[in-house]
Amino acid sequence: MRMSLKLILASLLLLCASTMGAQGTTPAEAMALERQGRLAEAIQAWRSVIAKNPRDAAAYASIGVVLARQERYKDAVDAYRKALALNPRLPGIQLNLGLALFKEGKFDAAIPPLKAALSADPTSTQAQTVIGMAYYGAKRFTEATEHLAPVAKADPSNVELNQMLAQSCLLVKKYACAEAAFRQVLRQNPDSAAAHMLLGQALDGLERANDAIAEFQAAAAVSPHEPNVHYSLGFLYWRSHRFDEAEKEFKNELQIDPQNAEALAHLGDIELKSERLDDALAFLQKSANLKSDIRLTHLDLGEVFARRKQYTNAVSAYQRAIALAPTEPDAHYRLAQVYKAMGRAAESQRELAKVRELRQKADEAAARAIRHDNR
Repeated sequence: MRMSLKLILASLLLLCASTMGAQGTTPAEAMALERQGRLAEAIQAWRSVIAKNPRDAAAYASIGVVLARQERYKDAVDAYRKALALNPRLPGIQLNLGLALFKEGKFDAAIPPLKAALSADPTSTQAQTVIGMAYYGAKRFTEATEHLAPVAKADPSNVELNQMLAQSCLLVKKYACAEAAFRQVLRQNPDSAAAHMLLGQALDGLERANDAIAEFQAAAAVSPHEPNVHYSLGFLYWRSHRFDEAEKEFKNELQIDPQNAEALAHLGDIELKSERLDDALAFLQKSANLKSDIRLTHLDLGEVFARRKQYTNAVSAYQRAIALAPTEPDAHYRLAQVYKAMGRAAESQRELAKVRELRQKADEAAARAIRHDNR
């Protein structure tokens, strides 16, 4: 039987395809396809290389690189791990694995290969940077500061690195480090309200209240509608007993966010200090309705109720304040006074005993801290 023309042509095409497949199996040809951006073809070429030599670690690593370029990070991780199993000393494999895991959002898993890459090459800025970012992503901020500090210092114009470093330092209460990093951010972007606010937090941690206030004032000037900027500035004024200025800022915050329970609580406290009990009660009750875990709200509600001789309400408010901070003695003391006014002497004495116990523990803790600092 004679072959039809179509069948002959199909056979010839199949022969050509198989010939091309056989020719396209060298590493050099696979790399050429990568350079040309023909990534899907490059992957197939590398798979052909592996089909000939299943223990070719470099081919697996190359597939990982191409997959990563396609943002197929999970598949890239699998390829890198196969390469690593075949040849743990393959140059660059640990760094590439760590990068793929990092880009996949698996920050904790990215850290061991990145540490191995950095150990192999301590001068690698890329490994140092990515491991710092991985620690930051994993919320391991102490280690993040250790790795981000040198790369941020080497590249002071990199705003993102300095922001990560500054925030990490702030979160672990390394306030001097945070101050330096935020100032570097502000050199690049002086109109960043967020940077001014965070620098203000760092300065507050350093107990430089006036400098902190200045930074929050700068943030409010740059971005007057930024959420929480007026509340934070008001809080610093309030803590410095500058109550008129604090009241103004808390009210500014409520213009932006009428549901800000913290601002309402502090406005209630200012009204209470000014003996305006009706206004204090209105602010405090609104704060409590919006958010039930602000201790100041319940402490001040207890005071308002106690002054009005609404002792049952006062007891409830002070008990809530105690539940929110059991080791603070002030609510126990005030509750003792209310119990005394109600004729509940035994309960009053119990609360006073608790006050003495808590103050003694605080004194002992302070003494231990002093001894530790003097070592």
